[in-house]
Amino acid sequence: MQMESKKGCRVCVTGGGGYIGSALVHSLLQSGYTVHATLRNLGDESKVGLLRGFPYAEEELHLFEADMYKPEEFEEAIQGCVFVFHAATPLLHTTGYKYNDTVEATISAVKEIADICIRSRTVKRLIYTASVVAASPLKDDGSGYKMSIDESCWTPLHLNIPYSNHSLKEYTEAKTKAEQEMLKIREEKASELEVVTLSCGLVGGRGHLPYAPDSLLVLISQIINHSPHYQSLKYLEELLGKIPILHIEDTCRAHIFCAQTPLVNGRFLCATSYTSTAEIAKYFQENYPQLHLKHEYFEEHKRETKWGSKKLEDYGFGYKHNIKTILDDSLKCASVLNTLKSMSN
Repeated sequence: MQMESKKGCRVCVTGGGGYIGSALVHSLLQSGYTVHATLRNLGDESKVGLLRGFPYAEEELHLFEADMYKPEEFEEAIQGCVFVFHAATPLLHTTGYKYNDTVEATISAVKEIADICIRSRTVKRLIYTASVVAASPLKDDGSGYKMSIDESCWTPLHLNIPYSNHSLKEYTEAKTKAEQEMLKIREEKASELEVVTLSCGLVGGRGHLPYAPDSLLVLISQIINHSPHYQSLKYLEELLGKIPILHIEDTCRAHIFCAQTPLVNGRFLCATSYTSTAEIAKYFQENYPQLHLKHEYFEEHKRETKWGSKKLEDYGFGYKHNIKTILDDSLKCASVLNTLKSMSN
């Protein structure tokens, strides 16, 4: 399959200081791209230093300050780029702006960034880091789950999901409406901009941050006995039937694949495994017998919903990591960063 040439190719990554964003910047630099990365605050030495320390960063990395609550700030970073990876997501509401919540801010940023891409006249394709929280297989009437989860599934936002809280509900609404807006732009501006939405599962594995990110902590929440993170894990299970999981390395590879591969367009679900909280607990107990897990973690909810998405693989993408390496690497990452002790005490 013919791929886009990387040499001299300029790309932009929004949210370059995050778990996925920083790993994507690292992968793109390693792959030979010139990278424009945005951070909310260029005065944040920890994030700037992290990105500046990557191989090839001195020659090929350019940092820009841009805030999702002021999306017009992304214009300078996007100029001259061929591909834009929109990985930034506001997790906490910032007051003092025209937006009432993160939902409004997220949707507004999607619209503005797409407009900037079109105005640039250089951007060929916009790849949006979406989330599987937008792809629930729950039936609209709440009577159960569909037989499979795939790209046709959209989360029914009117339903009350067990284990939900304000933050989880707002995040789900923001990611669902933003992805729908992105795909609407794809339809309306098809002649001006190619759009891909990559709906990623719960991401684990060792990234480049000096701390364990929230998604990884949610994945190993049974090990660290952290109730808020375990609540998020159970919420995902109730929302999605089971939990789609993905390694950070495959996350980055999928993003780059969606840029490099001709004809890739539209919505793609991205996950290596579709598993239950009980199966995760069983894996940890069987492979790490020194760890003691609560009995409640092994309660199984039999659900017939299957993983029905093969769209990414049909275009030629292949995953490198399975459930074993995702869980093992997540546990190792937390151990190396001393998260296990600090959060279980």
